Amino acid sequence: AILAGDTRSTSGYNINTRYEPKVFKIGGSDSTQRDATLILSVVGFAADANALKERLDTVVKLYRYQHGKAMTVKAAAQRLSIILYQKRFFPYYAHAILGGLDEEGKGAVYSYDPVGSYEREQCRAGGAAASLIMPFLDSQVNFKNQYEPGSGVGHNLKERERVLLGRDVVEDLVKDAFDSAVERHIEVGDGLLMMVITKDGIEEIYKPLKQD
Repeated sequence: AILAGDTRSTSGYNINTRYEPKVFKIGGSDSTQRDATLILSVVGFAADANALKERLDTVVKLYRYQHGKAMTVKAAAQRLSIILYQKRFFPYYAHAILGGLDEEGKGAVYSYDPVGSYEREQCRAGGAAASLIMPFLDSQVNFKNQYEPGSGVGHNLKERERVLLGRDVVEDLVKDAFDSAVERHIEVGDGLLMMVITKDGIEEIYKPLKQD
């Protein structure tokens, strides 16, 4: 599974900082998060996003301490849903995406609305440039409205089968998506931080983006 976010923090037309990560390791046994098994992306109001990240991190760390093992991504996804639902009358002004490896060792990505409704998806974009990036992902990852050539006409058309993409392909797609968003959105830019979770751990990859 791969989660990624740009590093620009803005207030209107002002850039607060050019390096404010929006993707975080969650649930490690100490502050370095070197043995973390989950990734959380939160975008929106920075204070709410940070509060949500810290709360989930505390819950997952406490589970590790009490049970002597890491929380599964499925359990963490449900717990994050409960955290958001508890605040439904005064919700966190943030969009969350949780990533990890499931029981079969496959990448799992869960997306949320502000009050805790969630689902597992093949891919998802959130934040300021979501309306720019999601159509690109639908085309290149979900193969929406694409059909097998020569499979028929009208209702007989066979939809193109979704396939798992290789890591290098996905990294290139993510970079292309953000390069396009930077050209058309003033709140996106400066740097791209990707976190790749595999059976060997979580790898961080930083790539520069345009700074204008």
